[in-house]
Amino acid sequence: MNGVEYSAQANGETRSPGCCPLYHEAVELVGRRWTGAILRVLMDGPLRFSEIAQAVPELSDRLLSERMKQLEARGIVSRRVLSGPPVRVEYSLSRMGRELHPALSELERWATRWLGRHRVEARV
Repeated sequence: MNGVEYSAQANGETRSPGCCPLYHEAVELVGRRWTGAILRVLMDGPLRFSEIAQAVPELSDRLLSERMKQLEARGIVSRRVLSGPPVRVEYSLSRMGRELHPALSELERWATRWLGRHRVEARV
């Protein structure tokens, strides 16, 4: 049944188990404010902090810095220091982060299809 196990209840009913804690953790991690936008721009390749800030202009530097530290700590983003004057820092998706690509692309496709349509309908 789609890989989901069902548990029997005392009264003979069946129901699906509660939300998987790992799924919930993943949704909370990726769904944090601005995290999806940061991951989306990094899907196109490595960027410096200022380039990420330009690609997501509504995001403050403080919050961008916080999110980058969180994503790096979780192993989703890799940080690389580029030597030479001036020293630069480049961010890219790690292997773990790159494996989010299909899910994020599907979410983007879904949003374009459904959320764009509802905005148009709401104006009418």
